[in-house]
Amino acid sequence: MGAQSNAAPVIIKRKKIIAGDQHHGGAWKVAYADFVTAMMAFFLLMWLLNATTEQQRKGISDYFSPTIPIHRVSGGGDGPFGGDSVFSELELPQNGTGAMQLRPTEAKQARGESGLAEDGNETAPQIAENEGAVESLMRIEEALMGRGGESALPDDLRRHVVSRLTDEGLILEFFDAEEEQLFQPGKDHPTELLSRVVDFVVPVLGLLENGISVQGYTRARPVVVVDNPIWNLSSSRANRMREALEAAGLAAKRFKRVTGHADRSPAADNPMSLRNNRIEIVILRDAP
Repeated sequence: MGAQSNAAPVIIKRKKIIAGDQHHGGAWKVAYADFVTAMMAFFLLMWLLNATTEQQRKGISDYFSPTIPIHRVSGGGDGPFGGDSVFSELELPQNGTGAMQLRPTEAKQARGESGLAEDGNETAPQIAENEGAVESLMRIEEALMGRGGESALPDDLRRHVVSRLTDEGLILEFFDAEEEQLFQPGKDHPTELLSRVVDFVVPVLGLLENGISVQGYTRARPVVVVDNPIWNLSSSRANRMREALEAAGLAAKRFKRVTGHADRSPAADNPMSLRNNRIEIVILRDAP
């Protein structure tokens, strides 16, 4: 008994084993991949906002929001044809073409096959008129600048002229250079350069009967003065150009506006640059 009482106690340790504890599945990997993709898209967006211009950002925005152009004139409806029914002219886009002979509208914006109104007068669509006016102005620009062949202006005069087509009409801009100027410095007296420009421009302007607008611009003065002469100078130079055009044979009734803009719309970044001294002749879209 004594020997048995001195024996060390037997301790039994039971270890609990849980089955299926080898791995936790792959769902966290999918969530982590989505997070990395989102962060990459975020940093790409931040880079694009910093590395692109406003026009480029607008182009990217338009790319991701495409539209389906059905017609250039919308009728205000929800359907693809701009209305609720393709059988009613009242619900279709009213652009002056494509009227139905069965259900003509009271507005008579379209004239069916003949293109004539009931009284026999021709009603040309406004779109065709605009396109014809643009083509006429483009022909004038090509004849003057020589983009389609021979130019009406010699090479020494062409470097004083730029042209651009706008919603208002064709703008012919004549500007000063360091070696030659249209007017005497600080005055409204025309130089030989202006006389040569007028001699070459008037025959080209005579190809159309559209209205004419003459606009004068001057460069800014280096100091601020109480009586700034640039307003009167720009207006006087524009009027001198009008007088020169009339004296060369251009009809006086074609002039619609003669304005002076001083230095309010500079053509160069430096407002005091000689490039800002210029005369603009605008051939308006509409005939007088």
